[in-house]
Amino acid sequence: MDIPRIFNITESAHRIHNPITPEKLATLGAALRLEVGSRVLDLGSGSGEMLCTWARDHGVVGTGIDLSQLFTEHARRRAAELGVADQVSFIHGDAAGHVSDQKVDVAACLGATWIGGGVAGTIELLARSLRPGGIILVGEPYWRQLPPTEEFAKGCLAGSIADFLMLPKLLASFGRLGYDVVEMVLADQDGWDRYEAAKWLTMRRWLEANPGDELEEEVRAQLSSEPERYAAYTREYLGWGVFALMPRAG
Repeated sequence: MDIPRIFNITESAHRIHNPITPEKLATLGAALRLEVGSRVLDLGSGSGEMLCTWARDHGVVGTGIDLSQLFTEHARRRAAELGVADQVSFIHGDAAGHVSDQKVDVAACLGATWIGGGVAGTIELLARSLRPGGIILVGEPYWRQLPPTEEFAKGCLAGSIADFLMLPKLLASFGRLGYDVVEMVLADQDGWDRYEAAKWLTMRRWLEANPGDELEEEVRAQLSSEPERYAAYTREYLGWGVFALMPRAG
């Protein structure tokens, strides 16, 4: 059980597997007004940076679940490094369908809404672990500007323009699902640079260290094409944000 190996290669040096910087992640934690002992569930927790830093900075406790064995190992090491291994735990497993045994104050899925078959399904899944008055966090792309053609959307690695919404419509969609948007922290182009460009040095170092590997050709092709594709499409057209939601009463 694992994610495709190419992602373990290209993001092996990442602490955050989304286009959000450590500073923005800290801003999000402060914005949620987290209290000591708040319980957090993170589905698709990656290398655990959110849980670990919030445990250090705000005293939260919680659990992260991720399909990547490598990233889960990184998360456990990060917890030990920050001295919070007694507050947070990380499980290597499939987060799809996971419901916490104990209700949580914050239920999060940042950038992995495929686990619930999309945004609506993921929110429904997270809600099953949430205590009354708790907060759901969803990390999701949106269009910064609408791509002029379907080819531009594909250049952003979307299937089509219809895959994502403009920000106002994305926010409105949460209301239609019965949730108030109570906070948001949006990535900027610097955050995208740090997420995407960091892969390029990782790929180059991997190629130097793994000549003849079965993925050598694929990694070489990505390294050759990704900088130009990213600068032409994703950096200009695609946004990303974390949206804090609370169920509406009644």
